[in-house]
Amino acid sequence: MEDWQRRTGVDALCQGTVIEEGWSDGEHSEGEEENRDGEKTNDTKNPFTLDYKISYDNHGLSHLLKPRADGSLPLASSPDPLPVTPEPLTLQQELDRDPEAQMLASSTLGCILRRCLFREGKGGVHLSNYGQARLEGNVFRGLNYAVRCIQNSTIVMLRNEVCECRASGVFLRLSAQGLIAENDIHSNGEAGLDIRKGANPIIVCNRIHSGLRSGVVVLGKGKGSIRSNWIYNNKEAGVYILFSGNPVVSGNHIFQGQAAGIAINENGRGIIKDNVIKENQWGGVDIRRGGDPILRNNYICYGFSDGVVVGERGRGLIEGNHVYCNKGCGVWVMSSSLPQLLGNYITHNCMYGLAVFCRKDPDNIEAREGNWPGQEGISGDGVSGERRGVEGEGREVQENLNEEGELFAWESDLESEDERHSTRRSTSVALVEGNCMSYNGAVGLYVKSSEALNVFANLVNSNRGTGIAVLQSSQLTRLVTNCILENGRAGVTVEKDCRVELRGNGIYENNGHGISFSGNGQIAENDVVGNRGYGIQVSGCADIKVLRNRVQPAQGCGIAVMGPVKGVVHDNLLFQGHPGNKKALLHMDPGTDGCVLRNNNILRHNNSCTSAPPWVLENPPPRPLASSPSGLSSTQYPSRLGISMATRISATVESGCHSGSMFCSIL
Repeated sequence: MEDWQRRTGVDALCQGTVIEEGWSDGEHSEGEEENRDGEKTNDTKNPFTLDYKISYDNHGLSHLLKPRADGSLPLASSPDPLPVTPEPLTLQQELDRDPEAQMLASSTLGCILRRCLFREGKGGVHLSNYGQARLEGNVFRGLNYAVRCIQNSTIVMLRNEVCECRASGVFLRLSAQGLIAENDIHSNGEAGLDIRKGANPIIVCNRIHSGLRSGVVVLGKGKGSIRSNWIYNNKEAGVYILFSGNPVVSGNHIFQGQAAGIAINENGRGIIKDNVIKENQWGGVDIRRGGDPILRNNYICYGFSDGVVVGERGRGLIEGNHVYCNKGCGVWVMSSSLPQLLGNYITHNCMYGLAVFCRKDPDNIEAREGNWPGQEGISGDGVSGERRGVEGEGREVQENLNEEGELFAWESDLESEDERHSTRRSTSVALVEGNCMSYNGAVGLYVKSSEALNVFANLVNSNRGTGIAVLQSSQLTRLVTNCILENGRAGVTVEKDCRVELRGNGIYENNGHGISFSGNGQIAENDVVGNRGYGIQVSGCADIKVLRNRVQPAQGCGIAVMGPVKGVVHDNLLFQGHPGNKKALLHMDPGTDGCVLRNNNILRHNNSCTSAPPWVLENPPPRPLASSPSGLSSTQYPSRLGISMATRISATVESGCHSGSMFCSIL
């Protein structure tokens, strides 16, 4: 302490604990408003110059906020959303990077059909038993189906039109494969493409649109590489994955659908990466009922509901996505699903940035279905309609399979739940780490859950509401090494009966209190600087430890203990903010016998020393620190290098296929 005084040229008004007078009973109830009024008054008399403000610019997440070398702002500090999204690759670009697709495009094996018209019949082309065919420039219209490819056969479809089929346009089953490129597939009664039973095609650069159901359906252990397609204006999901379907979906534009852009349900999997998913009616990506995808580096934007929904029994890794300008929340998850959200940019959404709920919460029945209270003007009952549509499509897919005469029961091949999850790193607590939640229309991170939650190393800044609001948390919510900055209201609010640990966070220049805490837990080793309300307000019947924090309010009280609080407040360091601020830096209501104040230090400006250097945060530097959160085991802290990308694997021959036979029928 003496070294600090010598370096800074200020007097320490107290060593130990001092309780200062000067707050009336009414001040804390409207403290934020009074502080704002007081700031305007005091600024005219004694401006709050930079010399009195403690700098926090070099905190551990500052690289996400500082201008780039070319002068442009990074995403987290830009008031404008991303101006452009990547375009799909051309067919030639796809062929250049995929030797297998290039080989198929140049092959001339099997039956060749060019510029034929197939219409008003049962089907167009049927391939079976290692059959091969090449279809170019044909028109398939008004059939039951256009192309059926089963039993290890190979199809090459280039620049065909497939439309107005009563069922799906193109079926692939039983380890079928091939290349489907630059086709116009539209206005079909079921899915544009239907992939099942180990089929593994390459689907690139097609237009798949205006279908009466989904654009592409992958189920029953179907695979496939679905890349650089335009998938739009379908009545149900643009891409629908279920029943252990496991495709790679990358580089597509999926937009203007009347349901979700991509839906993963009923134990569907898949790698969903580098897609642009925008302007869909009921959300960008919807994960429910055992869906467990890897969702990485997608642009999910301008949707009419939430960007990403992880509903009941949904799982998955959600990493590195840009989720912005959606009319609902950026991301809506159930903590009971144990989602992992890592390194996403969740910005400029109309409601919450990230909302974490629990299926056990009886007050959020509508929210659990993806339909927000007060959002009728945005979504109406469309989400429940989509859910009915998803279930209906699953039933009808099964019915169609029987109607079409296929007697192969793919249901018997479905993996068990235990088998599926044995290959994925297990987690016991939902994890939110390394995300940027910025410029959203309400709270940055909203928590109303009965289950544990870990929130580590996130940047939560410039949201219109509170930075982080914990309204319900009967299990422990850990808020560790986050930066909560310049939000429209408080930095962090914790309501009554919530269990929360706040440790190692930097909470800077929010328009309300830095921390408003009415729950149970601890507030330890945080830097709370420049907030317009109190630095830390503890109120109600909280059971709390406030330990080793560094606090400088702009105008109000540094630490205020209001009401019958139980706990301890000790070893905190409080700095005076505005020189004209006459409020107590450390305040406790009279008669609060259950709270112990001990060894808190208060520093005030020494007006007689004009050459005093500004105060600085050092040993440690401003929080959050750049290192990983302390106390995390290797199983709690995720490895971003341990997630392997799936490769396209050829399936084995199904029973009933005759080795070496070739069959192609034109109906």
